[in-house]
Order: sequence, then C-alpha cells, then structure tokens
Amino acid sequence: MVKRNTSKFKISNGVYLDYAATTPIDPGVLKAMLPYLKERYGNPSTIYSLGEEAEIAIDKARKNLAKFLNCQPEEIIFTGSATEANNLAIKGLIKAVRNSQPTIKPHIITTMIEHHAVLEPLKALEKEGAETTYLPVNKNGLINISDLAKAIKENTVLVSVMYANNEIGSTQPLAQIGKLIKHINNLKEKSGNLKTYFHTDAVQAINYLDCNVNRLGVDLLALSAHKIYGPKGVGALYIRKGIPIEPQIYGGGQESGLRSGTENVAGIVGLGTAINKIKSQKSKIKIIEKLRNRLIKGILAEIPDAQLNSPPQNSLPNIVNFSFPGAEGEAIVLDLSRMNIFVSTGSACSSKSLEPSHVLISLGLTEEEAHSSIRFSLGRNTTQQEIDFVLKILPGVVERFRKISGYK
Repeated sequence: MVKRNTSKFKISNGVYLDYAATTPIDPGVLKAMLPYLKERYGNPSTIYSLGEEAEIAIDKARKNLAKFLNCQPEEIIFTGSATEANNLAIKGLIKAVRNSQPTIKPHIITTMIEHHAVLEPLKALEKEGAETTYLPVNKNGLINISDLAKAIKENTVLVSVMYANNEIGSTQPLAQIGKLIKHINNLKEKSGNLKTYFHTDAVQAINYLDCNVNRLGVDLLALSAHKIYGPKGVGALYIRKGIPIEPQIYGGGQESGLRSGTENVAGIVGLGTAINKIKSQKSKIKIIEKLRNRLIKGILAEIPDAQLNSPPQNSLPNIVNFSFPGAEGEAIVLDLSRMNIFVSTGSACSSKSLEPSHVLISLGLTEEEAHSSIRFSLGRNTTQQEIDFVLKILPGVVERFRKISGYK
C-alpha cells in the first residue's frame, strides 16, 4: 500500500493529469513570445526593419529545431499544428509520387494505433485509389518488425509509424524500422523499384525520447509546440533534403513554398524556445517516472480489478492507461472534474466520440473495457501530493459507479 499524506494539500488550482492532451505554457516561453505579439509585430515577408526582425526570429527558431533534431535548418517547415504537419507529410508525399509516376498505385504501411491525424489523411487517400496496410500490434502496443518487412512491396512508397502512442504510451523501435527501410531501399535501388520513405508522428516523444533524425533513420517527422510547454496553433515538419513533397496550402509561397500563409511569428518563437528548454528539463524525467509508478502501484493496490493497459517496458515515463470494469470512463472523468482533478478517457482530439478507443481495441480489449478506460498523463509540474490526492479520491469514485452499474 502506498502511504499518502494529503492533510495539508490544497487543490484550488486543480490536479492536472492530462499533459498528453496539452501542456501549460512555460513562463520563459511566454516571455520570449510577448515582444512578437506587441512591439515586434512585423510581417516576416516584408523588407523593412520591422519585418526583418520577425524573419530573424523565425530563422533562430528554425535553427533551434534543427539543432534538436540534428538536421539542417532548411529541412524544417513550420505549420499550424502537428495535424497539419502530418497531412503535409503524407498527402504531400503521395501527391508528389503520383505526379512523377502517374501509373503507380501508391502503397502505404501504417499501424492500427496511429493518431487520427495520420489515419484520416490515409482514409482520404484510399478514396483516391491508394492502398494501405494497417499493421497489428501486440498487447503492449508494439508492432512486429517482421510483419513490417513482409508488408513492404515494390509499390510501397511510405511507412508511417508513430514514435510514442498518445493513449497508452507505448514506444515503437524507430531506429530498427529505419535500418530495415534503408536495407530494403538498397535492394530496391538495384532493381529500379520505387523508394520507400519513412514518416513518424513524434508529437508525444519530443519531451522524452531521442529524436535525432539520423539515428532514427526517418525522412519525415511531425511535432507540436503545445505538447512541449509551448503555445497552441504551431507545429513543424522535418523533411529530409531530397524528399518529394507537394504543398497542401497554396498562396504566397512561405516556408520554401510548402506552407503558404503569413507565419505565426510569436508561436514559432514559442516553439523554438520550448524545444530549446527540453534538454535542461531532462532531470525531471526520472521524477515523473517515479510519480507515474507511484500512481500505478496505488491504483493496483486499492482498486479491485483495475486493469493496466500501458506496457511495463518500451513506454513513455509519463503516460499510464487503466480500465476500471463496471465504471464508465467518461463518468469517472466528469466526477473527478467536479473535484478539480483533470484526466481524460484517451486522445483529446477524439474524446467526444462515442466510439471506443481504436487503440485499446487494437490491444485486444473489449468495447466495455475500452469504454471504462482512463488516461493519466503527468508532466513537469506534477507533484507527489497531487498523485496522493488522486489515489485518495479515485477509489471511491470507481466504487460508486460500480455500485450504480451493479458490478460485482
């Protein structure tokens, strides 16, 4: 049993355990952004000094991202979100391939547990004639590398595998996948077949995992500012030099012609500042992991039949997903919210959907088990007092709803 001391704990500001949905903006990030919302408000496309200041700020942010990812600044394209970055990567690549080789039916490989920002563009492409293979995952949310190897065909132009899952925290072996694709491309080159490109949605991974694009072997990588203590409304896409991409937004030709529209200067500055701060915050990862483990231990000790859905290994240190059979997940979320405890039932982007989580169903859970799931995601500001307070409140909430449902 976990010993808890909540006697002096106040929750006036709430207990926030939904960092995978969004993070609070870092004070230093906000400070860096403010001048570009006030006195340095110039349009970076103009040639006078006010605009040049904005352009210099964007260039600095681009260099910050390039340093973090170990790539060239010109390989970074700023977007309005990670969703847009994923759409640009997937749809932009397939459009470019089709334009260059119109007789080819493009084949794409992905996983069954991708974010909707990947799955929905793929569905749209399928309606246009593309072929997609969805790789299954095991109970820990991991694909089998041999399944991927067998799925790659002569017309496979894209493999899209998320780095870390946003609902259960499982992390895929990207470096292994990168090596496999490199090997297959060497064989394809000899036979004159179409090259296979490698894309990853790295939104949840940026804070915690190695994102050196060369070590990972990825060609395209999407990320978001608001998941790393930056502002909402800005993301980025790494595009390895030489990768064919067609723009999805046309206009004034900003971002090397790949993403037209006046840049969100303040947001980009925020993203560049936030990504610069990640290295200095690495020491907090162990603290977050320790608190997550305390939460897991406490739930398993005090809530009968609690079912851990997150893998014990190959997982992010901040995300944990549980099912509480006999208690509706959404009801638990709302009841905890009334006590200023904020968690979610899964992906924030689809939390209002009545459909069970496709991620949990892919793990082998029943619809009932998926509907009874709760995702807890910790962050830099999470404290032991907060975890202990949740462990004090949560068992009673689950028990109450189980009694209502007649669960035994």
